[in-house]
Amino acid sequence: MFAFIARRLGLLIPTFFGVTLLTFALIRMIPGDPVEVMMGERRVDPEMHAQAMERLGLNKPLYAQYFDYIGKLAQGNLGESLRTRTGVWDEFATLFPATLELSLAALLFAGTLGLIAGVIAALKRGSLFDHGVMGISLAGYSMPIFWWGLLLIMFFSVWLGWTPVSGRIDLLYDIPPVTGFMLI
Repeated sequence: MFAFIARRLGLLIPTFFGVTLLTFALIRMIPGDPVEVMMGERRVDPEMHAQAMERLGLNKPLYAQYFDYIGKLAQGNLGESLRTRTGVWDEFATLFPATLELSLAALLFAGTLGLIAGVIAALKRGSLFDHGVMGISLAGYSMPIFWWGLLLIMFFSVWLGWTPVSGRIDLLYDIPPVTGFMLI
């Protein structure tokens, strides 16, 4: 048991470096200049551009940028958003409760509905209901999740009008945030 845990912990460090190297490389492959993204559509003065490159550390060689990136990650610093100029961790912390609430509600809904439909289909094996549940579950499993998301938004928001098309709540309601969760 100890050998298994030691092997797994031994794989943790190379995995961490592999993921960070892949992330770093993919971010650097994005076309465009990050300083121009920060400044917006205005024409960027070359002197201001150079100062921003210096401040962000983008004038250093790639290996130095990578080691700075690793050092900041090790300290828990996820960086600064280029758009809002606030910390990434702060943005994550404000938006994570909505994600958690949505995923728990979806898990509860899908688990309850799936359990009930599965029990009924098992009790009526070979019936039209059983084949219907099997077909719906196969279609649901086969289609990409983003496509289901678009279809469900169209159905519940546009066609039925039960939910807002975007956002967590309709703009007609103003609920002051207390915990970050809508239900709590």
